[in-house]
Amino acid sequence: MQAIQARFNYLFRSTKGLILVAIALISIVTAVWGMLSGPLKEWGVSDVAIRLYGMRLVEAEREGRIILLYHTIAMAVVAIETYLITALVPMKPQQQANINATITVGYIVSLIFGLWFGYFGHNFVFHGLFIFGQSLVFFAGVMLAAALWPWRKEYHVTDPDYAHTRGGVDLERVAFFAMAVATLGSAIFGAVPGSLWGRGQETFLAEEIVREPFKASLQLAVIGHLHIMLALIAVALTLILSRYFDFKGRLHKIAMPLMIVGTLIITGGVWAVVPFEVIAHIIINVGSFPVLIGSWLLVYFGWRKIARARLAVQGISRPSRGQVLAALLHDPLRFGGLWQMVYMNFVVTAIGIFMAIRLDKVIRQWPLREEQVGLTGHWHILAGIIATIILLLYADLAGLRGKARQWFGWIVIVASDIAFAAVSLFETKRLYVTEASQQPLVNLTMLVTDAALCTVLIALAALMVWRLVDLFRRNGRWAEEAEVAR
Repeated sequence: MQAIQARFNYLFRSTKGLILVAIALISIVTAVWGMLSGPLKEWGVSDVAIRLYGMRLVEAEREGRIILLYHTIAMAVVAIETYLITALVPMKPQQQANINATITVGYIVSLIFGLWFGYFGHNFVFHGLFIFGQSLVFFAGVMLAAALWPWRKEYHVTDPDYAHTRGGVDLERVAFFAMAVATLGSAIFGAVPGSLWGRGQETFLAEEIVREPFKASLQLAVIGHLHIMLALIAVALTLILSRYFDFKGRLHKIAMPLMIVGTLIITGGVWAVVPFEVIAHIIINVGSFPVLIGSWLLVYFGWRKIARARLAVQGISRPSRGQVLAALLHDPLRFGGLWQMVYMNFVVTAIGIFMAIRLDKVIRQWPLREEQVGLTGHWHILAGIIATIILLLYADLAGLRGKARQWFGWIVIVASDIAFAAVSLFETKRLYVTEASQQPLVNLTMLVTDAALCTVLIALAALMVWRLVDLFRRNGRWAEEAEVAR
C-alpha cells in the first residue's frame, strides 16, 4: 500500500510525474482514435476498431465528435504547459500545488467523459462532466494568472542581465501574465458560442465555411477561438523554453517586450474578428511579427549557449565552423526544441503568408476541397510541431541519456520534419500538379507522412514503456525525481 501511495504521489504531485501522466493519456487517445483516420479507414482498420471498442458513430454527428476530441487533447497540452510554468516561474508552493491539482482533475474529467459522450453513446450527464472539467481548467487558469501577477515586489528583478522595467518588474513574468490573461479571455471568446449550441449555433468545422460570403458572429467567434488558442499555446511554449534555457542578456531585453506586444496585438486582432473581420486579419498579421522575432532571438541565444557549453567540455577555445556545428548537434533534445521553432517557419509561417497574399488570385481559384485541405494541414502541422517540442523537452527533463537520448531525439526530429514536409507538399499540390495527374504525388506524400508519423509514435511508445518499467522498480528513477520534488 505504501508503495502504491509513493507512486501516486510521484505521478500526481511532482512536475515530471504530472507531465508523464498527461503525455501517456494523450498517447493513448492518439493511438486509439488514430485508428479512425483516413488512411486506416481505407484499409479497413477503422471498421475493426469501431466494432472492437463498441463505438457508436453517426455520420451526421462527425463534426461534434471531432470538436470534442480536439478539446480533450488541447486541454491536456495546456495542462502540461501549466505544470512547466508553475515549476519554472517563481511562485508560492501552495499556489503551485493548488493550480496543478485543479487543472489535473479538470482535464482528466473532461478527457474521459468528453470522449465517452462523443463516441460511446450520448449520456448527457457525461457531457455535463465534460463541461465541469473545462470549468476546472479555466479556474486553474485564473489561479495561474493570479500567481503570475508580476507587480509583487518579491518577484522584482535586480539582475541587469534580465529584461525589466526601471522599477524592477520582470518583463518575462509580464509576458507570462499577458499570455495567461489572453488565454482566459480567448477561452471565454469560444465559450460564448459554445453556450449557444443548439440555440442558433450549429456544429461545424472552421474549414467548412471558409468560402461562405457571410459568416454569422457566432461562427466568427468559433473560428477566432480556434486560431487564438493554438497561437497562445505556441506563445506559452516559447516563454517556457525562454525560462528553461535561462534566456538573458541584450537579446532577452529585446525579445520580452516584443513577446508582450505581439501577444496583446494578436489577441486583440482575433477578438476583433467578430465586429471587424477584414481589419482584424491585418491586426493579427502585424502582431505575429514581434512574436516571431522574439522567438528567433531565443533560438539564436539557445543555440549559442548549447554550442559554447559543449565546446567548453571539449576544451576547444578557438573552434572551426565544423566544430561549432558538431557541438550544436551533439544534443538532439536541446537542439531539437529550438530547431522545430525554426522549421515551423518553413512549413507553417511561409505557407500561411503565401496563402494569405495569394488568396484571391491563386487559392480561391482551386476547388473548395483543396483550400480546406490546405487549412486543415496548416493547423495540424503547427499542433504537431508543438507536440514534438514538448516531447523533446520532457525527454530532457526525464533524464534520457546515452544512445537512447541520441536515437529518441533524432528520430523525433527527422521523422516528424519529414512528415510535416510531406503534408506541406500535399496541401499545396495544386501548385505543382493538375487534378488529373495528382494521384502519384498524393500516394507518395500520404505514404511518407504515415510512415514518418508511425516512426515518431514508436519512439514515443518506447519512451513511455521505459517510464512504465521504471515505475515498477522500488528505487527507480521515479523515486529520485519524487525526492527532488519534495
